[in-house]
Amino acid sequence: MKDAVRLLKAGKYTEALAAFLVLDVEAALYPELSYYLALCYTHLEKYDEAVLYLEQVVMSDLDFAHVYQSRMILGFIYAVTARYRLAEFEFTRLLEDGYESPKVYAALAYAMHAQQKVAPAIANLEKALRLDPDNANALNSLGYILADNDIRVQQAVELCSRALKRKPTNPAYLDSMGWALFKAGRRSDAKRFLKRAAEIAPENEEIERHARAVGRVAV
Repeated sequence: MKDAVRLLKAGKYTEALAAFLVLDVEAALYPELSYYLALCYTHLEKYDEAVLYLEQVVMSDLDFAHVYQSRMILGFIYAVTARYRLAEFEFTRLLEDGYESPKVYAALAYAMHAQQKVAPAIANLEKALRLDPDNANALNSLGYILADNDIRVQQAVELCSRALKRKPTNPAYLDSMGWALFKAGRRSDAKRFLKRAAEIAPENEEIERHARAVGRVAV
């Protein structure tokens, strides 16, 4: 087990998975093994296998840290595979179980926004910022959602600006700033931020879509 864990921590996920699978232990009876197998499969983007083992972990009597992380990973997997209702369920369950954190509120907001639940998404991001006013992800997400839905657009610009101060080269944050500025009627400034975003992430479809809406920017 120790050698397999060492491989996992070293980022050698294929080798770690093989080492865990040869152990003469039934994962269903050993939740910690299920946890490690789930991490390997998640890193390898074999999400169906990961979900199988993560569900074993969250139903087990493992400690808080393992269950918390496993539900977070489950929510992440459901989000990246566009199963947003299941992602919402996992993040909501964490909050109901008392695992309140800015990260959980922001993740829940993402799952809700993907389902066009704009008001609940905004409410959860505001809760995240009450817990951590400088959380860059929550600042950016709230700023983008407000701008995208033409709600309190000036505040959206301010929120995106605060996020950018913390991570000035993040292309998603640059994109949000550009979109918020566009919604605020500042097209020239918007183009400048979208140009920078496109330079950093030239293959990003959302940045490309925003650039087209604002007016083609040279990259």
